[in-house]
Amino acid sequence: MTKIHFLPDNITVEAEVGEPLLKVAERAGVVIPTGCLMGSCHACEVELEDGNCIRACITAVPPGKEELTINLFVDPAW
Repeated sequence: MTKIHFLPDNITVEAEVGEPLLKVAERAGVVIPTGCLMGSCHACEVELEDGNCIRACITAVPPGKEELTINLFVDPAW
Protein backbone atom coordinates (compact mmCIF):
# COMPACT_ATOMS: atom_id res chain seq x y z
CA MET A 1 0.00 0.00 0.00
CA THR A 2 1.08 3.54 -0.75
CA LYS A 3 -0.13 6.62 1.13
CA ILE A 4 -1.28 9.29 -1.33
CA HIS A 5 -1.38 12.80 0.11
CA PHE A 6 -3.39 15.37 -1.88
CA LEU A 7 -2.58 19.06 -1.45
CA PRO A 8 -3.96 21.69 -0.93
CA ASP A 9 -6.93 19.64 0.34
CA ASN A 10 -4.65 17.90 2.87
CA ILE A 11 -6.34 14.54 2.33
CA THR A 12 -4.44 11.26 2.69
CA VAL A 13 -5.69 7.92 1.40
CA GLU A 14 -4.08 4.51 0.93
CA ALA A 15 -3.84 3.09 -2.58
CA GLU A 16 -2.64 -0.07 -4.28
CA VAL A 17 0.35 -0.02 -6.65
CA GLY A 18 -1.00 0.22 -10.18
CA GLU A 19 -4.29 1.85 -9.15
CA PRO A 20 -5.16 4.77 -11.47
CA LEU A 21 -4.58 8.13 -9.74
CA LEU A 22 -7.96 9.45 -10.90
CA LYS A 23 -9.67 6.54 -9.13
CA VAL A 24 -7.64 7.15 -5.98
CA ALA A 25 -8.59 10.84 -6.01
CA GLU A 26 -12.26 10.03 -6.62
CA ARG A 27 -12.28 7.56 -3.74
CA ALA A 28 -10.72 10.22 -1.50
CA GLY A 29 -13.32 12.82 -2.53
CA VAL A 30 -10.70 14.90 -4.35
CA VAL A 31 -11.68 16.40 -7.70
CA ILE A 32 -9.06 16.42 -10.45
CA PRO A 33 -10.39 18.09 -13.60
CA THR A 34 -10.34 15.97 -16.74
CA GLY A 35 -10.76 16.63 -20.41
CA CYS A 36 -9.75 14.04 -22.98
CA LEU A 37 -8.85 11.21 -20.54
CA MET A 38 -5.95 10.32 -22.85
CA GLY A 39 -3.27 12.71 -21.53
CA SER A 40 -3.36 15.05 -24.52
CA CYS A 41 -5.20 18.05 -23.11
CA HIS A 42 -3.28 18.28 -19.79
CA ALA A 43 -6.47 19.17 -17.86
CA CYS A 44 -5.62 16.54 -15.24
CA GLU A 45 -2.01 17.64 -14.79
CA VAL A 46 -0.82 17.54 -11.18
CA GLU A 47 2.57 18.18 -9.60
CA LEU A 48 4.49 15.68 -7.51
CA GLU A 49 6.46 16.80 -4.46
CA ASP A 50 9.70 16.57 -6.45
CA GLY A 51 8.39 19.15 -8.94
CA ASN A 52 7.66 16.72 -11.76
CA CYS A 53 4.29 17.12 -13.46
CA ILE A 54 2.21 14.12 -14.42
CA ARG A 55 -1.17 13.60 -16.05
CA ALA A 56 -3.44 11.86 -13.56
CA CYS A 57 -5.68 10.35 -16.25
CA ILE A 58 -2.87 8.16 -17.61
CA THR A 59 -0.80 7.61 -14.45
CA ALA A 60 -1.06 4.85 -11.87
CA VAL A 61 0.33 4.60 -8.35
CA PRO A 62 4.01 3.73 -8.89
CA PRO A 63 5.77 0.81 -7.20
CA GLY A 64 8.50 1.33 -4.63
CA LYS A 65 7.06 4.36 -2.84
CA GLU A 66 5.57 4.33 0.63
CA GLU A 67 4.17 7.85 0.25
CA LEU A 68 3.36 10.15 -2.64
CA THR A 69 2.36 13.80 -2.37
CA ILE A 70 0.30 15.28 -5.18
CA ASN A 71 -0.21 19.04 -5.54
CA LEU A 72 -3.38 19.92 -7.41
CA PHE A 73 -3.27 22.85 -9.80
CA VAL A 74 -6.05 25.41 -9.93
CA ASP A 75 -6.58 26.20 -13.59
CA PRO A 76 -9.48 28.59 -14.20
CA ALA A 77 -9.67 27.41 -17.83
CA TRP A 78 -10.95 24.02 -16.65
